[in-house]
Amino acid sequence: MALLVRVLRNQTSISQWVPVCSRLVPVSPTHGQWGTLSGTSQKIKIAALRMYTSCVEKTDFEEFFLRCQMPDTFNSWFLITLLHVWMCLVRMKQEGRSGKYMCRIIVHFMWEDVEQRGRVMGVNSYILKKNMLMMTNNFYAAILGYDEGILSDDHGLAAALWRTFFNQKCEDPRQLELLVEYVRKQLQYLDSMNGEDLLLTGEVSWRPLVEKNPQSILKPRSPTYNDEGL
Repeated sequence: MALLVRVLRNQTSISQWVPVCSRLVPVSPTHGQWGTLSGTSQKIKIAALRMYTSCVEKTDFEEFFLRCQMPDTFNSWFLITLLHVWMCLVRMKQEGRSGKYMCRIIVHFMWEDVEQRGRVMGVNSYILKKNMLMMTNNFYAAILGYDEGILSDDHGLAAALWRTFFNQKCEDPRQLELLVEYVRKQLQYLDSMNGEDLLLTGEVSWRPLVEKNPQSILKPRSPTYNDEGL
């Protein structure tokens, strides 16, 4: 479908899909899918939703389509989103038990969003379930590959990006070099963010794929939040 991702992003904006997710993040402790929630757990769930939202609302998908020569499709949207979700997971795993808990919630919200976007497309429920099973397998394989790549040198990371992000179809080494540089600088940028702030607010920002001014990569400002951590 032409302009598929743009249509989906418009139809499943934060104003429309947050109410669906908000049922999983109740305002007050209650019994439900998540059981009885403590105040801290509620705040982490809200922060996780915001962090996932940053992956789909603050990422310049058009720039990735253009510079990485990716087709404007749902699969491309998922590959780009997956990369940014993974970088968030890498960062939050450093925050102990709370961070690991937040990682699980981020992944949950991602699948909620993917399923809703599939429904917006009018995908048959059986086909959607089958596709999501395949995407789930691809997701965990990608996470493992990216984890190994980031612990390796640039050649190892480039190999992981070539296999997963480019689906083994990238013939331009400049595109791989661009993605390796992007991942390295972005993880460094996320590392500079205060962990307690991330657990409270979930607010992250992304460096542009191509820096107009490399000297502009500075430590981000701490986010502001009220006494409730919101």
